[in-house]
Amino acid sequence: MDTQKEQFVSVIERNKGIIYKIANSFNRDEEDRKDLVQEIIFQLWRSFPGYDNKSKFTTWMYRVALNVAITSYRKERKKTALISPISENVIEFIEDDVPIDNEANLKLLQQFINELKELDRALMLLYLEEKTQKEMAEILGLSETNIGTKVNRIKEKLKQRFLRISNN
Repeated sequence: MDTQKEQFVSVIERNKGIIYKIANSFNRDEEDRKDLVQEIIFQLWRSFPGYDNKSKFTTWMYRVALNVAITSYRKERKKTALISPISENVIEFIEDDVPIDNEANLKLLQQFINELKELDRALMLLYLEEKTQKEMAEILGLSETNIGTKVNRIKEKLKQRFLRISNN
């Protein structure tokens, strides 16, 4: 195996969790997830020679993987997306207003995130991964200010929706 292939395989192996998280976030069906993982890896391989070290490798990897996932999702709009399970320690954006104390509430919140537009869902995925605004901006190609504004709007939208449902 040549050096470039070895390097690529090594960095993909170390960071494969990123690929699987994104695939799980955009596809419910197991076969579709597998196809998306393959497409992401293929696109990463095609883009690998152009990686310029201007940003962290994982930032570049998120950008490529999210672009592939969003493109794939748009092509397959009929399919319902599923975000990976949300753990209680990363949903502080809602716990001040709504108690997230049971599995049903977590699933409801997960459903609301699944129903967001592609970019907003990608943004929330990165937010829940505890990425900084700067990292999110680099990955998504937006300004940090835009990221902050979008995150706050999404959080408020999710809170309001959750509160409406939980008050009924």
